[in-house]
Amino acid sequence: MTNFDPQPSRRILLAGVGALGLSGVAGGAQAAEAAPLLNPVVRQRADAQVFKHTDGYYYLTGSVPEYDRLIVRRSRTLAGLATAQEAVIWRRPTEGKLGGYIWAPELHWIDGAWHMYFAAGDKGQPFRIRTYVLRCEGKDALTGAWSLLGEVQTPWDSFNLDSTIFHHKGVRWFCWAQKEPGIETNSNLYLAPLATPLTLGRPPVRLTVPTLDWEVRGFKVAEAPAVLIRNGKVFIAYSASATDDRYCLGLLTADADADLMAESSWSKSPVPVFVSSEETGVWGPGHNSFTVDEQGRDVLVFHGRDYKTIKGNPLFDPNRHTRVQRLYYRPDGTPDFGVPAGVGEIPDRFSPLDRPGAFLRVEGDVVSVGEGPLAATQLRQKAGAGGLVVLEPILRPGHGLKVEGGQAVIAPARPGDKAALFKRVKGVAGKGVSFQALDGGYLAHRDGAVVVGPARDAKARAAASFLVS
Repeated sequence: MTNFDPQPSRRILLAGVGALGLSGVAGGAQAAEAAPLLNPVVRQRADAQVFKHTDGYYYLTGSVPEYDRLIVRRSRTLAGLATAQEAVIWRRPTEGKLGGYIWAPELHWIDGAWHMYFAAGDKGQPFRIRTYVLRCEGKDALTGAWSLLGEVQTPWDSFNLDSTIFHHKGVRWFCWAQKEPGIETNSNLYLAPLATPLTLGRPPVRLTVPTLDWEVRGFKVAEAPAVLIRNGKVFIAYSASATDDRYCLGLLTADADADLMAESSWSKSPVPVFVSSEETGVWGPGHNSFTVDEQGRDVLVFHGRDYKTIKGNPLFDPNRHTRVQRLYYRPDGTPDFGVPAGVGEIPDRFSPLDRPGAFLRVEGDVVSVGEGPLAATQLRQKAGAGGLVVLEPILRPGHGLKVEGGQAVIAPARPGDKAALFKRVKGVAGKGVSFQALDGGYLAHRDGAVVVGPARDAKARAAASFLVS
């Protein structure tokens, strides 16, 4: 969160690990949990942390536009978070310490109790941001009584926020953003073992300082770390630059067996890994977390706006919405973030049974089967007339795959457009899914092109069946 001269920054998480809590209004599993998963998932909730806890529930917390309280909601499904009752577990005092801006909460289950980490300023000094911890006295994060445990002790009494906790190799790690005296930046990233919920186990290592052009647009910011441990690596995504359309994600990487406290163990991507997209209409994507969906697939959680132009300070524009999309990996095991997918159903990728590693791909008005880039291979299944679907490329909102002369093309499409409607059925080859046009033919690939026709033999059925990822 960095759009003021004093000093800024914000947040983090680990896939499938974490926890949230509450203390005021009750909340729980909600009624509309069978609804489809749509973006935005929750409006006007920035810096969102979403994770699946060991109790089987998904939890969500984040910053509210008023910056005056801490909230949590939970649901049995990701989609259910959209309508889940929200509990207020704490409100800032009207005077004195912690009476300023309240930012970037995260919930974690530590030593048998719920803890919420958050950043807070003071009344009269709202940007005097420090990190504090609440502790829940009950096992139920929604109904337990919450109280202030204290302030996290870092090496410097300076602007700090966006703390996250993760476990690796038997160590509980604490990662956060802070303004270090003597370094002319708004915030850098730091890492250290956590000895107690409020104290570090040893002096921290400085992971990164914002120096690259995409990290210093508007403000010199590295903040909001989010941790993902996959494929023999420890990845830390972080947010950079001002919180307008220039906000973006960077990525730090270390080997899982490396000494995480050695600065030399970490490498930084020279380019941002997730940026605003004019094609999809999402601006300022950042302050992310990681979770998994109901099938165990990795999911990227982030906030972003639906418009580029902001009146006044972006910090006080309320419309940073919580969004999710699946996270994919390159052959070398590194995460491929793609582009923010935009409003609507969560997109999928469709790989023919007989072409492993290839996908339905849209470039301009041409539909083919081949390899990435990732965004070119993501299509959303939009609900159409009569329970049918329109396959909409994320880079071409308002367009869909349409049947013209037995070929699949990209053209403007509406939910009732018969040429763009397909019936999703079980894969005609016995696996995956198939898409049947209204004339009875199936969407399939032939010599790299995408066609619509019969699936009479085993070869044709394999070409007309797709694995969904």
